[in-house]
Amino acid sequence: MKKILTLVVLVLMHSVSYAGGDAQAGEKLATTCLACHGETGNSLVSVFPNIAAQNEKYLLKQLIEMQSGERAVPTMAGLLDDMSKSDLSDIAAYYAAQTRNIGAAKEDLVELGEGIYRAGIARKSIAACTACHSPTGNGNGPAGFPALAGQWPDYTIAQLKAFQSGERHNDGDGQMMQTTAQDMNEKEMIAVASYLYGLR
Repeated sequence: MKKILTLVVLVLMHSVSYAGGDAQAGEKLATTCLACHGETGNSLVSVFPNIAAQNEKYLLKQLIEMQSGERAVPTMAGLLDDMSKSDLSDIAAYYAAQTRNIGAAKEDLVELGEGIYRAGIARKSIAACTACHSPTGNGNGPAGFPALAGQWPDYTIAQLKAFQSGERHNDGDGQMMQTTAQDMNEKEMIAVASYLYGLR
């Protein structure tokens, strides 16, 4: 219960104003991104995340952290080196304005996945994912929490495992995702990832 209350407080504190980028300018700059993320941010390969309709503030944060090396993503190495913060902001605005593709959850995983997403795992003090990512999976733009609906299951699972191991640690001072993923087993990760893929 204490973890859940802490999470709610952090969500409320994290919401700050954000001035967006120029999506039209971002479209021209995004040519670098097409090979992996597709023309509209819907990737064709599950190792690369779908970034269409992703929250702009979240995207910008990730781009800045990948550029600085704070978030290590080998496939992004060097791609952002010559870009200004304004360029990154424009790219984030472009992808935020695109339409996200939605997949379909595996039927046998829906019950478990939905239960975790909507109610958390009480016996492990894992909060409901909806607290930050919304009931529809569209995230919380002003707070900078990402949209998860339609994301490739393989990518979601990889990120949960990276947060669990500490390999990924760019979830803020409250370490919300590291805390959430810490006690999840692989079956739970697979189920919630599948549910998110089909969430509308």
